[in-house]
Amino acid sequence: MAVKIRLRRTGRKKQPTYRIVIADSRSPRDGKFIEVIGQYAPRSGEQALNLKSDRANYWLDNGAQPTDTVRSLLRKAGILKDRHEARLGRKLTAAAVPVSESAESAEEPTA
Repeated sequence: MAVKIRLRRTGRKKQPTYRIVIADSRSPRDGKFIEVIGQYAPRSGEQALNLKSDRANYWLDNGAQPTDTVRSLLRKAGILKDRHEARLGRKLTAAAVPVSESAESAEEPTA
């Protein structure tokens, strides 16, 4: 079962609001879903995005693929940046090996 993070349209005619949902990729846009993790109201200005970041991270860790629009919303919310920095930080701490001063001076060529 391929799981997607996508938008589900709600609201009135000409005044859309969207719920950010976790759904099976085979289900229709406004059909069956697994969990609601946020809301997006594009016409409400600054308060447009309301998102549960812990649940979004949980589903991203478990392999859910966001759609293009949801990916841009996650980027605006700062979730993707935090995930990238955490992953990069783990890599840097794992790859960091202390170098002794004698090894540094031995590598420098003297002309």
